[in-house]
Amino acid sequence: MIRNFFWMCSGADTDILASCPKAEQIKYAGIGATVFFTAIMAFIAASYALFTIFDTVYAAVFFGCIWGLLIFNLDRFIVSTIKKKDNKRTEFTQAIPRIILAIIIAVVISKPLELKIFEKEINQVLLEQKNERTLTHKNQISLQYAPEKDALITEIAQLKSEIKNKETNTNALYETYISEAEGRKGTKLLGKGPVYKDKFEKHQHAFNELQALKTSHQEKITQKEARIATLEQEQKASERNGQPIIDNMDGLMARITALGTLPFIPSFFIFLLFLCIETSPIIAKLLASKGVYDFKLEALENDCNSWSIQQQTHRKLVLETDHNINLKIYEELATEKEIYQYKKQKARELLQLQADAFYLNSKKSL
Repeated sequence: MIRNFFWMCSGADTDILASCPKAEQIKYAGIGATVFFTAIMAFIAASYALFTIFDTVYAAVFFGCIWGLLIFNLDRFIVSTIKKKDNKRTEFTQAIPRIILAIIIAVVISKPLELKIFEKEINQVLLEQKNERTLTHKNQISLQYAPEKDALITEIAQLKSEIKNKETNTNALYETYISEAEGRKGTKLLGKGPVYKDKFEKHQHAFNELQALKTSHQEKITQKEARIATLEQEQKASERNGQPIIDNMDGLMARITALGTLPFIPSFFIFLLFLCIETSPIIAKLLASKGVYDFKLEALENDCNSWSIQQQTHRKLVLETDHNINLKIYEELATEKEIYQYKKQKARELLQLQADAFYLNSKKSL
């Protein structure tokens, strides 16, 4: 039963193979087994690749089965269409398109399995890329909010600088009237005279202005600091909103791109392995000598071709004979007077009907 299944996988005629020697049967069973296991590998590869896309086992297995059956059908078709010829060059020329198709299939099959084999290395590359993207994302968000934040910080610094300058001036006036009272500066008279009172009033006026300035500027500083805090919250919210997108950038395309950053040689050898598996049935058929199965299949095809040519020749002769007979019949009918008189009568009736119809139409138009 298994042997017959592998025969079916090879695309060979099982009835012809059953009458062939055992060596011929084993050869085609091996070709069929290669086709079958290549389809199994395609199923595994496609299932893993689709699992990275859908994140669900059932969908991945379902579409993986479809892909495996498609590869199985293609391989079976490729192998079954290669016919053994007496000329090796003709065989190779015939197999070139099929070899190209096999190479394409090998690339498609090998790539998902490479992703699985190098999964740990790919995850490391993806982690580094995610960290870089996170930093880039934060820098971009920061650049969006930086102008307004910098402007607010500059304004706060200016307000604080104005308060500080006013405090300095007020403190200088304080020192002036105290020095006047102590007799250290100014008039150098001890006591609170008229000059002291004048300087004291100037200090009090400056002090009141300082308090008013502090009150008004502090309100502005509080508002600007609140705005800065709001901007920082919005910036963090934007960073949080963009982070899930970065975290989810580990799909199939991202993994293939990450695989391309890894050393080329290991990936290339895995591709060569699958290329050998995929092209092995074709190569085996090309290298194998013409066997009993090939002779029997060729004889059967020649019989079918001969029968088809005979049928075509027979139909052609029948058509020519029928044509010749019809010509003779109509030539004899053309000389008969009864046919002539009958056709003349019908022609006369037709002309009469046409004349009557023309008369009636002309009469209506008048």
